[in-house]
Amino acid sequence: MNNLRTVFLLGTLTALLLFAGGMMGGQQGLTMALFMAGLMNFIAYFWSHKIVLAMYGAKEVSEAEAPDLHRIVNELAMRAGIPKPRVFIMPSEAPNAFATGRNPQHGVVAVTQGTLKLLSRNELEGVLAHEMGHIKNRDILIATMAATIAGAIGYLAHMAQFAAIFGGGRSDDDDRGGAGSLIFMAILIPIIAMLIQMAVSRSREYVADETGARLAGNPFGLADALQKLQAYSQRIPMGANPGTAHLFIVSPLSGRGVIQLLSTHPPIEERIARLRSMTF
Repeated sequence: MNNLRTVFLLGTLTALLLFAGGMMGGQQGLTMALFMAGLMNFIAYFWSHKIVLAMYGAKEVSEAEAPDLHRIVNELAMRAGIPKPRVFIMPSEAPNAFATGRNPQHGVVAVTQGTLKLLSRNELEGVLAHEMGHIKNRDILIATMAATIAGAIGYLAHMAQFAAIFGGGRSDDDDRGGAGSLIFMAILIPIIAMLIQMAVSRSREYVADETGARLAGNPFGLADALQKLQAYSQRIPMGANPGTAHLFIVSPLSGRGVIQLLSTHPPIEERIARLRSMTF
């Protein structure tokens, strides 16, 4: 169901892009916006994992340095039928984890020192299985597709802003109607695109939870881990960059109200309830 939801959301995002391109006057502006967004996200797709790992001071660890961690990752990789990802540890007491890499052949899993201290083996296996689920399901590719389309819409919105500013002095009814459409294009459509992009991210978290539970052999380790990670991450803030928040298993950003509405993660309580209701 969540895979179908992802397809629907990406389709909606694509339709919104085409609509925005039509409002801006056709193919040329649409092509330019899509090219620029695609170029930026192409670069991010191939090199973003290095940037993110460096941003959080993550260091690759060998089997000799972290034998238990490598053993769990190796077992899960075999069950998932993917190459064993590289293993990194982040020097942070805030418990969290993420996976990255453009495909299963270039997968990376990273956990904080706080995660290793906090979780039992069963819980750690659940967390790592969730991250392996992201790699197996090629969620980095899906996130890049969503970011490219949303980014193209953002470029069209900037073009609309300039058009509204430089065309604002005209006074006839047609021009006023056109200016109103440009303002709508510049303000509301990018917000809708951003919300859809975040919904894509939330749908992939549910899929990774389900995949991870199946890889681990039961959903309870991951459910217990999520409960602990949520509680402790609120006590020990991570100070994460909002642009990378979607990568982590639980949101490293704190806040309620609008912050929760714009979260890239579904509510932890709902994720835990879904996991505990799963039967294999």
